[in-house]
Amino acid sequence: MKALPTANVIGAGPNGLAAAIALAQSGWRVTVFEAEPVPGGGLRSAELTLPGFVHDICASVFPLAAASPFFRTLPLARHGLEWIEPPVALAHPFDDGTAETLVRDAGPLAAAWPRIEHAVLGPFLAWPRHPLALASFGASALRSATNLARARFRDERARALFAGVAAHSGSPLEEPLTAGVGLTLETLAHVTGWPLARGGAQSVANALASHLRSLGGQIVTGTRISSLAELSPARATLCDLSPKPLLEIAGSQLPSSYRRKLERYRYGPAAFKVDWALDAPIPWTATACAHAATVHLGGTLDQIAASEREVSRGACPEQPFVILVQPSLFDPTRAPAGKHTAWGYCHVPNGSGVGMLERIENQVERFAPGFRARILARHVMGPTEIESHNPNFVGGDIAAGALRFWRLPYATPLEGLYMCSAATAPGPGVHGMCGYHAARTALAAAR
Repeated sequence: MKALPTANVIGAGPNGLAAAIALAQSGWRVTVFEAEPVPGGGLRSAELTLPGFVHDICASVFPLAAASPFFRTLPLARHGLEWIEPPVALAHPFDDGTAETLVRDAGPLAAAWPRIEHAVLGPFLAWPRHPLALASFGASALRSATNLARARFRDERARALFAGVAAHSGSPLEEPLTAGVGLTLETLAHVTGWPLARGGAQSVANALASHLRSLGGQIVTGTRISSLAELSPARATLCDLSPKPLLEIAGSQLPSSYRRKLERYRYGPAAFKVDWALDAPIPWTATACAHAATVHLGGTLDQIAASEREVSRGACPEQPFVILVQPSLFDPTRAPAGKHTAWGYCHVPNGSGVGMLERIENQVERFAPGFRARILARHVMGPTEIESHNPNFVGGDIAAGALRFWRLPYATPLEGLYMCSAATAPGPGVHGMCGYHAARTALAAAR
């Protein structure tokens, strides 16, 4: 009997697990190596503050996972994954006590998504299936968020809402491509909503891991790979690693020109994150905020743009743009009865050591007076702590790379070695498509 081809996957984040599943579906024997005690990477949950309060360490809201063309084909519900869709995808409060919102609907943005999802979540420079639809989307997506917001919306509140969505990019809103981030996430708010996973982000990783095991794949946790020499010979090795950790395990075997390319790779701004255990819901002045899991705190377009611009110049803003998530309002498994969890993060310069706790909480208080009085406990992670939780997040960059049009190729110059992290196309986000496309590349090369 002919032996099955084998593969090693380093890293059990969403892309590593997706790559392993795609290979296992094709009959390969796959072993995934994960340094942490549990799989997940950016999909982990833990009691960070007090017993019974479950916090997502990194990712928490999953529009891209719900929309992922690959994840949609997997029986993840049979493996325990349940999506929770809040009534409002996003709320953006203002100082006058009102808020703008995004909700799921059947409008033109939702109708356009099936024609552009292959291009948005496909491999780099893939031939478009719907060129006209992509051209229409691309004409706006390549612009800066500030430019598109001012051209598209007359209302300052609508401009602010779009600015907050685009600010997920972590780049100054005057830079090209930031509009594309805003358009994609705004569109998905209409297509899938911005759902949570019941039980926490770990539930997504657990479902992927369970499905992989049902296909015969193995996951070895608590095992940090420090050199490729530690791995058994295999037809392919796929690395769910960003460039710096890849260099640490494979640099000596890579050609010098490719090594220099990885060394020049530019990481983006860092996150500074605070998790809270609360004795009651956040007391929002704008009542619409209580219906959304995700709340953007930053005020006007100009205020949000100023915050992100300061970060790009190496400064920590006094009034940072804050992305806040309050999962326990919609998922009672996250906290003891009557209690709640929430977290908020802002962008800071990569590797910054500046504490942002007070500034983040000031922004919450700005739109929810009395918030601090409801805090039972806090857990703070600056850039150093974020990188310690996940070495792919170099300097605290949770996107594993600055926003750019070009991404690293899946195949490396070393035969059989592939990269499948968010440094490859289509980039950051919990969608698994980087891993899926890398696996397809490895499968094609093995034919």
